Amino acid sequence: MHIVLDTYNLTSAERLLCETALTSAGSIVEAAKLLGITRHALKRRIIKHGIRWSREGGRITAGPNDSAGRVAAAPTAAAISF
Repeated sequence: MHIVLDTYNLTSAERLLCETALTSAGSIVEAAKLLGITRHALKRRIIKHGIRWSREGGRITAGPNDSAGRVAAAPTAAAISF
């Protein structure tokens, strides 16, 4: 799977990776396994980035930063595979 980043900003990249893992895995436990971290570490990142995660249905809703729930970033492109 490839993820395209809009910026090299680590905060934005971390948020995008967490959102993508949550959406792909459907649960916090499985998303944490995809990311190679504990579920507690993922929960801390969910809180840190203001990701609104619905346990029922495994959906991400808009957070406090913008309508898509992402942190504003400078327009640059980068690709990451995992």
